[in-house]
Amino acid sequence: MQSFEIDKTDLLRIKNALESDDAELEKVLQGYHASEIAILFEKLPQEAKERIINVLPSDVASEVISEMDEEHHPEELLVNLHPEKRSEIVGELDYDDATDIISQLDAEQQHEILKDIDQEDASSIRALLSYNKDTAGGLMNSEIIKVNINLNKKDALDEIIHQSEEMEELYTIYVVDDLDILKGILSIKTVIKARADAKVSDLVQTNYVYVKADVDQEEVARLISQYNLTSIPVVNEDMKLLGRVTVDDIIDVMEEENTEDILKISGVSEDEELSGNWRDAVKSRLPWLVINLGTAFLAAAVIRHFSSIAEKLPIIVAYMTIIGGMGGNAATQALAVTVRRISLSDLTDHQAYTTVLKEFLVGMINGAANGLIVLLFALFYDANPMLGLVLFLAMTGNLIVAGLTGAGIPLILKRVGIDPAVASSIIITTFTDCIGFLLPLWLASKLLL
Repeated sequence: MQSFEIDKTDLLRIKNALESDDAELEKVLQGYHASEIAILFEKLPQEAKERIINVLPSDVASEVISEMDEEHHPEELLVNLHPEKRSEIVGELDYDDATDIISQLDAEQQHEILKDIDQEDASSIRALLSYNKDTAGGLMNSEIIKVNINLNKKDALDEIIHQSEEMEELYTIYVVDDLDILKGILSIKTVIKARADAKVSDLVQTNYVYVKADVDQEEVARLISQYNLTSIPVVNEDMKLLGRVTVDDIIDVMEEENTEDILKISGVSEDEELSGNWRDAVKSRLPWLVINLGTAFLAAAVIRHFSSIAEKLPIIVAYMTIIGGMGGNAATQALAVTVRRISLSDLTDHQAYTTVLKEFLVGMINGAANGLIVLLFALFYDANPMLGLVLFLAMTGNLIVAGLTGAGIPLILKRVGIDPAVASSIIITTFTDCIGFLLPLWLASKLLL
């Protein structure tokens, strides 16, 4: 299936249908998947969204709401619906999806929604609301299939069939004892192929991967990726089974974490919504720009210190901007690769050392290659071989610094407990700007004057 993209035809079709009666609108909507309707919602006003949700069957409406991005506020759409329709939609949502949406509301609104739905569902959602949203507990779905370890094959199959009636996806069967303590996992294939007289205790796989409820979502994603799992069980401190995190939830987590890292590296707060207004963008970005302005004064101080050199040799100033800019670009490359490695796994001391060494070598080779180009340019354009030598050494030196800081700074910050994606960029820019100005000016003072 090709990915869906909004075009003028789709918007016109929906807008025309909105001007018709409900029957015509429902007929038009049948031509779209729930996820496609969620994408169309990005371009529609709130009143149109509410009418569409009211027209759609509750099972489809719940899927549309669950597919909406958080920044388009599905919780606002849900809270404005008629209580009966809202209760039907919440009842159709998976517990984890319902929890994610309801958690965005204030306590009074949460109570208003939960009091109108099935009390068993409400109890499960309240339990999930108690966990931090960025942990396994906040990510998990408490709807699971579990069987007692003392059952035989026939009784286990009957239990699996009964529990799976209201579940869309059947991933893994969890085996528990009488106290709900997790003892292992089962696949449906293992149960079906087993002998008629087999017991669950004979079939259970006791070598399995699990997470505690307070484990960070990035660690959950790493484990599911490392062991190629479709789901992973979540337990409490006593190994009591609480729920499961499925691979579809992890895809959302990985997208969220990658977006967060990109925004942090760029000096943008993770709180800024990608489709937010200009006020939110200014509030998010201005503090980082002010900090960056402060570090820029350090680079300016280097030029002030060597102002006499710049006056005697103004041509060096033009080349300084090239060397500083190239250093910044090289440092950003090293930073992006290193932050990505850190996000995938905790690096050992040896891995950290080899990472820095690699970026040192890359910086030296790339610096020499680019320095040679600048040297040749100065030789033929300025007819000054010594100027070319100064620029070659300065370019090589600054790209070495770029590689060392691009890899070293995030590793150091990680070791001292600071998020490397947040602070690395500003520190590295300071280094490459200052060294990018210092090296050509200092070398010019020694070799050209």
